[in-house]
Amino acid sequence: MDHAGSTPHKQPRPDTATHRGAGNAIDRFIHRFGSLAHLLVVLVVYAVLAVVIGLALAPALWLLVIWWPWAMTHGELLGWPLVGIGFGLAFFVAGFALLLVVPLFNWMLPTRVESYHGAYYSIAAVPWFLHNALFYMARYTFLPYVTLTPFGPWFLRAMGMKIGKRAFINTEFISDPCLITLGDDVVIGGSTHLFAHFGGGGHLVIEPIVIESRATIGQKATVMGDVHIGAGAKILPHSVLLPGSRVGAGETWAGVPARPISASEMEHVRQDIHGMTCDGK
Repeated sequence: MDHAGSTPHKQPRPDTATHRGAGNAIDRFIHRFGSLAHLLVVLVVYAVLAVVIGLALAPALWLLVIWWPWAMTHGELLGWPLVGIGFGLAFFVAGFALLLVVPLFNWMLPTRVESYHGAYYSIAAVPWFLHNALFYMARYTFLPYVTLTPFGPWFLRAMGMKIGKRAFINTEFISDPCLITLGDDVVIGGSTHLFAHFGGGGHLVIEPIVIESRATIGQKATVMGDVHIGAGAKILPHSVLLPGSRVGAGETWAGVPARPISASEMEHVRQDIHGMTCDGK
């Protein structure tokens, strides 16, 4: 049964997928030699990421070259702690450099991701693959250190994420930032997962996520691609919004998969919680 304000979640559509470039020589090669083509792309991406890492490390190494000899002039008792502090400073220098280098490469390289329904092994999926590969360099290294600072939203915007005024983002578990839009005063709870893609059976679907102003996404909720959350809506913690979900303005959704929760149902939950608290259970 469909709920008001929702639509059935979408599945990959291999028969109607817009597999751009399927007739060209590159896609014919990919279709015939999928594993080899995948390996070649991965090796190219590794080469790009090696350059990114090297450029981010360069200022940190320059700092250490100057810092280490200076630290050891203070004798071993004080010198080695100073060397350790130098490595700590170098870590943050490299991290902030990474936040600059990654968006620069994302801008220079072919990472313009658009909506896509088609095969994983396709030239059309390469921009999505490269965009996330670059983003993950920061997500799995330095982004957790700046998520709750002004540097976190700045980096996400630099990667193409549209973020409104006063939006609060308390998670680094993000993929496809260029396909995510947050309105003004949106709250994204801790460890929330946002990713604008899904797939299965060898098919990939890439669709945007839109979260309108004043919406709240609870802790550890999951929002998948092709989801639209209306203004002032609330997604309760640990809920999962499947592809195709349409949350109306002011609605409250919860569960796995998430569904609308009525005001009376929420009041019943509050009373149960209050009763448990009063009973000391």
